[in-house]
Amino acid sequence: MARTFYEIGFTPSVLAAQEREGSRAAYAGQLAPEADPRDRLGPEEAAFIAARDGCYQASVSETGWPYVQFRGGPKGFIRALDERTVGYADYRGNRQFLSLGNLTADGRVSLFFMDYPNRARLKLFGRARIVDRVEDPALVARLHAGGKGKPERAVLIDVAGFDWNCPQHIPQRFTAEELQPVLGEMQARIARLEAENAALKGEAAQ
Repeated sequence: MARTFYEIGFTPSVLAAQEREGSRAAYAGQLAPEADPRDRLGPEEAAFIAARDGCYQASVSETGWPYVQFRGGPKGFIRALDERTVGYADYRGNRQFLSLGNLTADGRVSLFFMDYPNRARLKLFGRARIVDRVEDPALVARLHAGGKGKPERAVLIDVAGFDWNCPQHIPQRFTAEELQPVLGEMQARIARLEAENAALKGEAAQ
């Protein structure tokens, strides 16, 4: 159970909808005082986050509009710095600064970490803090995951609560990197069969 996550997510209007639709009782245990608050990341969550090469980040504007951004990078670009903090380096982009502006005005953020091959999802609520490169160059350098670009700032997210999702409606998808071991085997087998076929054709022609 993830009490803190649902204390944030189960607003009065959400609870009212659950009541109308008949699911309120099924979630009563999530808000029980004895339920696990899940406001501290454990080894399982830290490892799952570090293994991702991308995540979805939602922020909210001063006018109340949500904005969802896909953040990607090499595996480990976003990681748990401790049991209460997730961080990543922020690089120069299209200079619209939608997420940066939103997070500066209102640090509330929601992150979705997806593992499509294994159909697993980790949801996280937190509050983001922006740390400029000039302010703490060591921190920004620590979060730099390599690759192209020079990080301009760090984004630190104080974990408020998290929960794991049911895999029922998560499609199974694979990246080219994840498929490479299978494709490599298949390509090698095709090459062997083509060589055998050519050899048989050669023998038949003699």
